[in-house]
Amino acid sequence: MIELEGVPELVDPVMIAAFEGWNDAGDAASSAVAHLDGVWKGEVFAALDAEDYYDFQVNRPTVWLDGGVRKITWPTTRLSVVRVGGDKPRDLVLVRGIEPSMRWRSFCNEILGFAHELGVEMVVVLGALLGDTPHTRPVPVSGVTSDPDLARTMDLEETRYEGPTGIVGILQEACTHAGVPAVSLWAAVPHYVSQPPNPKATLALLNRLEDLIDLRIPLGELAEDARAWQLGVDQLAAEDSEVAEYVQTLEEARDTADLPEASGEAIAREFERYLRRRDGGPGPGPGPGQATAGGHATEADGSYLRDTSSGRTRPPKPPRTDEPGEETPEE
Repeated sequence: MIELEGVPELVDPVMIAAFEGWNDAGDAASSAVAHLDGVWKGEVFAALDAEDYYDFQVNRPTVWLDGGVRKITWPTTRLSVVRVGGDKPRDLVLVRGIEPSMRWRSFCNEILGFAHELGVEMVVVLGALLGDTPHTRPVPVSGVTSDPDLARTMDLEETRYEGPTGIVGILQEACTHAGVPAVSLWAAVPHYVSQPPNPKATLALLNRLEDLIDLRIPLGELAEDARAWQLGVDQLAAEDSEVAEYVQTLEEARDTADLPEASGEAIAREFERYLRRRDGGPGPGPGPGQATAGGHATEADGSYLRDTSSGRTRPPKPPRTDEPGEETPEE
């Protein structure tokens, strides 16, 4: 039995989790949970025992100085609570950590124990994978679940994935077997610009999360960071004709595939999101996938498109669809 002290009774709590590592391309998912924790000033109430789940030769502890005193931070998973006010108050339980090295079943059972004690109504796990998607287009975000009823009621895809999986897929299945509604949201990160951070993918995950749990999330400077990121990658791609040609090929493929999505229903969803943001505060600027006029590219880190082994900027070969973490959400 997990005993929680100092945690108040929660209002309609939803658990939102993300894990660094295999399921976190561009650190997009873990950054999204970190953003939620920062904007709502989350209070950590629990941390899993690092000895139980982590190989310290894989995820090494770090040493730091606190007023001249040496201290150690161990890799682990922490849980915090954020209280969201407004017309429809709701509490969030944030789970943020590193994908465990071992004892995944025990790890998931411990997370579910906290969910049970806190009265969590649904678990949302965020992930990011590498895919053949151009950085110039809106980030694709798919919502999947193993629960057929949940798929119908929340307009989600029922997962059909078969193959290697990570802790995101294992936790979702553990929730399903425990009778806890669970959803995974996956952002596709361009494989040729996979280095973190990727604020555009983080923003896309948060926008999709808003729609899923009907909660307005303050975005702060994240939208501007996403635009600056895209402009920086644009500049780097323009410096190399091979990269520019490759990006154009991805754009054409994406635009052709997205033609059926230009429906009245899709347009209505985007307009509703705009109205929600306008009513809750200043209207948004151009979306992360929209072109900006008159903007100037900020200085970008050259590692975005750089092959660190050769020092050249070249588009890598398209990822194989049978490699883990790519193209299809691993559930």
